[in-house]
Amino acid sequence: MTKDLRPIYAMQPAAAMLTRLRKICDRLPEVRETVTFGHPTFQVAGKTFAVLEEYKRELGLALKVEQTLQEVFLKDPRFYRTPYIGKYGWVTLRMEAAPLNWKEVGEMVRGSYRLIAPKQKKTSA
Repeated sequence: MTKDLRPIYAMQPAAAMLTRLRKICDRLPEVRETVTFGHPTFQVAGKTFAVLEEYKRELGLALKVEQTLQEVFLKDPRFYRTPYIGKYGWVTLRMEAAPLNWKEVGEMVRGSYRLIAPKQKKTSA
């Protein structure tokens, strides 16, 4: 665990969620994990595609989605528009609102990665 992370990521269930998220991201080409504002952040080619964050005491996973599909996600109560960057097609999945479907989470993470990754990396994701 990186010492720059907020303490919440050392406690359950956030620690277990972070472990599973890392496994998903580790399978993608050239992903780098970093910490932004105390939150675990996953990047490709220096651009962020996933952030596990705590916002207003709620754990969420911020991901990029097709802007044309953003409203579809926002009709689902598990999601909200990501603060500050939501206008660019970002949504946040409430990680504790309902039991997580990790297959769905993996698909969303890979989708966000494909939207962010340079073209040569997208083909292998």
